[in-house]
Amino acid sequence: MSPVKLSDNFYDKIKPRLHKRIGRELRLAYRILDLGCGDCELARYLSETYGQKVTGIDISADSFPNNRNITKNTKRIRCIRKNAAQLTFIRNETIDAAIIFWALHEMKNPQAILQETHRVLRPGGKLLVVEFPRNSLAHKLWNENYYTSKELVNSLGKAGFEDIHTKQIEQKQILWVNGYRGTN
Repeated sequence: MSPVKLSDNFYDKIKPRLHKRIGRELRLAYRILDLGCGDCELARYLSETYGQKVTGIDISADSFPNNRNITKNTKRIRCIRKNAAQLTFIRNETIDAAIIFWALHEMKNPQAILQETHRVLRPGGKLLVVEFPRNSLAHKLWNENYYTSKELVNSLGKAGFEDIHTKQIEQKQILWVNGYRGTN
């Protein structure tokens, strides 16, 4: 059986589907942190679809939106240019869920970011990491340093997350990893 041929725009095609899946996964959370938010497209989707209060954090100026309050007549979305490894402006245990969507591989100090995320999540709070796996189409297209499932599980565990689950979705081109802050 020959491998499935994926088009170069495969990720553009699945992005709206992934946004919906992320929304369903995080639908019960009210305060969400979107780390590596880029242009805040996901933050906008979560706020408009589920009424969530989303803070997007990104260090890069490349795709960062000029308008920090993106949605008209609402203060539910804030996009902040900051280093996600230093979330000192967020109090301990105040965030219900955090999402890192296609960004962890880009971050300079991912372990520090995972530890900071753990600190700001409330007990029982969820972290969702959606990432490209090593040896995926993304790896062939962009030749960046992606993770294996085992590496992500180990990194989340080292940062203090518990009940970590990982699976590959979308023809094994996406890693979907959940971890929780313990309730103790």
